Amino acid sequence: MNGDTILVIDEGTTSVRAMLFGAGGECLGSEQRALTQYYPAPGLVEHDAHEIWEQTLACARAMVAKAGGSERIAGIGITNQRETVVFWDRRTGVPLAPAIVWQDRRTADRCEALKAAGQEPLVQAKTGLLLDPYFSGSKIGWALQNWPRLADAGEHLAVGTIESYLVFRLTGGAHVSDATNASRTALMAIGSSGWDDGLLELFGVPRAILPEIVDCAGQIGTTLPELLGGPIAITGMAGDQQAATIGQACLDEGQTKATFGTGAFVLTQTGRRLPQSHNRLLSTICWQLAGERHYALEGSVFVAGSLVQWLRDDLGLIAAAADTEPLARSVSDNGGVYLVPALSGLGAPHWMPNARGLICGLSFSSTKAHVARAALEAMAHQTNDLKTAFAADGADWGELRIDGGMVANDWMAQDLADMLDIAVERPHFIETTAMGAAMLAGVGAGIYSSLHEAAAMRRSVQRFMPALDPSSRRIRLDGWADAMARVLN
Repeated sequence: MNGDTILVIDEGTTSVRAMLFGAGGECLGSEQRALTQYYPAPGLVEHDAHEIWEQTLACARAMVAKAGGSERIAGIGITNQRETVVFWDRRTGVPLAPAIVWQDRRTADRCEALKAAGQEPLVQAKTGLLLDPYFSGSKIGWALQNWPRLADAGEHLAVGTIESYLVFRLTGGAHVSDATNASRTALMAIGSSGWDDGLLELFGVPRAILPEIVDCAGQIGTTLPELLGGPIAITGMAGDQQAATIGQACLDEGQTKATFGTGAFVLTQTGRRLPQSHNRLLSTICWQLAGERHYALEGSVFVAGSLVQWLRDDLGLIAAAADTEPLARSVSDNGGVYLVPALSGLGAPHWMPNARGLICGLSFSSTKAHVARAALEAMAHQTNDLKTAFAADGADWGELRIDGGMVANDWMAQDLADMLDIAVERPHFIETTAMGAAMLAGVGAGIYSSLHEAAAMRRSVQRFMPALDPSSRRIRLDGWADAMARVLN
């Protein structure tokens, strides 16, 4: 093993960040750059993959310098926004089209047609997923049909999710995807094997353009020496939500985490047992080590932190995201105001891509404080809807471990405990997605012998206990149910 630090690349939806970790879990440095969001039409969301690469490289170089050179880094861990698809020329690595982001809904009609044709049970049985434009397979099929420049690339076309693209650029040609990201494409049979011929045919995706599926830790590749001042091994890789599950040390069956970032994502670890949901939750690979898969049950909410961003940037109700906490505290309750944040449809357990958001209960006594509070309350309400679905699938939560940028808000953390009526645990270092990538990279680099040993990196936590009286909780839940009924109907 060379070096004594771990470099993590955390490529998110709105920004890319590189972080430097010591072997004990201490964060030694961070560099972050914003990413441009493109909305060419309602429901369409794109990124510039070249911008992603340039910003990633700039952030990584800053952390290599912080470490004192490439020789000080034992391994690189990569974690990424899942389901987002990149199309590039395998000769040069240059992107051939916009990256289609996970939030994009352009394939909603195609997914509905496949549902109407009775294909969803087959897709769910093989992939653990549902037919929804969220997942990568329909995005790839759409792009191949609608962007002639991809067909023109012929045998030189390479397609992959974000981590696959970054590894290709970093190594100068390794075309791989880790099992967690591959499991989110709807093209992989997650219980038994890899890319599935029946699924590839269903979505119109040639096998030849896809990467090789690999473990989440190990010797995944080596960076080109000229990029980072010397060769560095890439030793860990996982999609952001799986990385956060690992970073929260949800390593035993039944342990649950919720990440509140751009969206909100809850995963309950189910061990080596592949769960089958009857309540429209997802089954996914949590990690794969030495060819052995561990699984999770997942509920995905499309709008979380992006709701606060919308209140700030588009409605102008707040000047900064942090303003929501004092506003929420400034009123004794929501004043009857409820906000259903279906700004890009509804995810689990509803899966309605064409649903639209709603603010209801407004009166002349309503203020921006009530709207801001309703926005924060929507996080607990959506999470409680997921808890109900998880319980119906036999995976109820005894406690919840939370992370992501939103949970720095103490009011929201307490509201989650109150509305879920369980203990909520928040680590003092809330960037657990990056922590999970560091843990994987540490295992892959040989710093740790197992994920359980690497869990020492997580360090201290803070707990929030339920404190709301049952009648007030019931009023909140009934008001939310009424607002949701308006959206669902």
